[in-house]
Amino acid sequence: MATQTHQLAQPKPNRLRYPDRRSVYWLDELPPEKTGSTTKIELTPRWSELCKTKKLYTQVTLSPIWEVSEWALRAVPSKRLHSLAQPRVPAVGWQPDRQLLAPLSRATQTAVATSRICQLAQPKRRQVLEGSGHKSKPVSMTHLPCKASAHIELLSTPKHDHPKFEGERSVCWPVSRAARSHVASHRLLELSTPKERKALFEGYNPYVVSRAARSASPSPRIQQLCVPLPRKCSSK
Repeated sequence: MATQTHQLAQPKPNRLRYPDRRSVYWLDELPPEKTGSTTKIELTPRWSELCKTKKLYTQVTLSPIWEVSEWALRAVPSKRLHSLAQPRVPAVGWQPDRQLLAPLSRATQTAVATSRICQLAQPKRRQVLEGSGHKSKPVSMTHLPCKASAHIELLSTPKHDHPKFEGERSVCWPVSRAARSHVASHRLLELSTPKERKALFEGYNPYVVSRAARSASPSPRIQQLCVPLPRKCSSK
């Protein structure tokens, strides 16, 4: 009993003497000191096998030309092999590739450009906007060296009126005597009268029962649906 009392009377150790403890948990005892320089790791058999250097096998490369066996020389191809060995037929409408440089005909090589083609071949003179660095005077089409062709003169001629053109009709024209003495028929008077439009429920009586509804007779199905359910009928 005295030994237990003496042990309990001892002061508790100060754990704050080791502020750089590596463990995040509170240790009852100090960790043992390390005697070795590094941690010893035991390699597994697989690791030991992977650590070994690979063996290089020096194998003589075979020639691309090899001997054909006797069975291959005597083999007879089947119908399926014959069909697969046939070249594929091109699709319907297929045409061979066109040559990049097509040969020019004799007429193309000896052709002489017309004045209109020479005019179209001239580069366009564009007017430079104000404020730009380089300014050039616009050149009008009248000062071009090439002359206007007959086609341009034909296009510049204004079109003539059609031979049957009678000119514009006058805004006011005389009304014929037959139109002034015409009498409208009853149908025309009926069509000329505007439609009478009423409001949505104007003159509508919801309580009026039509004659067809009063003389209607219910079908057997309707009479069956009108009868109350047996489970809701109280037996007396």
